[in-house]
Amino acid sequence: MVHAERAALIDDLARLDDEQWRRPSLCPGWTVHDVLAHLVDNARATRLGFLAGLVRARFDFDRLNSRGVERARGATPAETLERIRRAAPRTSAPPAPLDSRLVEELVHGEDIRRPLGLGRSYPPRAVERALRLQARTPVAFGGAKELLTRVRITATDTDLALGDGPAAEGPALSLLLAVTGRAAALDDLRGPGAAVLSGA
Repeated sequence: MVHAERAALIDDLARLDDEQWRRPSLCPGWTVHDVLAHLVDNARATRLGFLAGLVRARFDFDRLNSRGVERARGATPAETLERIRRAAPRTSAPPAPLDSRLVEELVHGEDIRRPLGLGRSYPPRAVERALRLQARTPVAFGGAKELLTRVRITATDTDLALGDGPAAEGPALSLLLAVTGRAAALDDLRGPGAAVLSGA
């Protein structure tokens, strides 16, 4: 599933112009080009390399990610795109649950696609696995475990409900984006729990 998502994103980005590459993504401070560089860095990651990088970044995940973007970003978008093509078949990963790779590909795929007006029909199983991982991962590690003690999310396009509290309903992909802090997905949701997610 991870390899399929990488291939689909590569195909979507093959025809971008210079302005589109410079467009702000859903990640604050990062352009579309920057997010792709982050995905290159993720695809190249190994357990030992990740841990060594985290130590060098003094256990600051933001610093670790920024350094990864600088390292993986080519001089041109075409160079970065070629780097993701070469890295896409890799199966190495940081010391994290395997489904964290799905979270990265799906969420960052939307960080890129939504500002560009590109759509993708993601496999429901992939989105569900990503949501379930976020539900059991602490916020300190990029998850939504604590958030889902205050809101119950229910997917309207698949049989999935997670959490406790006032309900927020909507497409599973929009719920995944909302619990990872993407305000762009909030308009897709309804119910009193949507207000809780708006402050996530």
